[in-house]
Amino acid sequence: MTSRSSEQAATVSRIGQRRQVVIPKRVFEALRLREGDFVEVTADGGRLLMKPKKLVDADDGLTPQEAKKVRHGLRQVREGKTRPWGKIKHELGL
Repeated sequence: MTSRSSEQAATVSRIGQRRQVVIPKRVFEALRLREGDFVEVTADGGRLLMKPKKLVDADDGLTPQEAKKVRHGLRQVREGKTRPWGKIKHELGL
């Protein structure tokens, strides 16, 4: 058996009746997972990979006014209407 620093000892879990897999407690705690968290599940070369995922709440997004400011700023960047931070900082007296 080869040893890699990023790998831990293998743990076996059983696939349940509804295709559910139990994540062993030590793995669950090491990843700081909580009940109700989401994981991305992929198949890669005969291996099953699970990666913890965080979902973004729609309420945590930009307001319409904030989105408008971001679009305006991006348009200014595309049009080359930018100035170096050092100059702006000096003008603001910071």
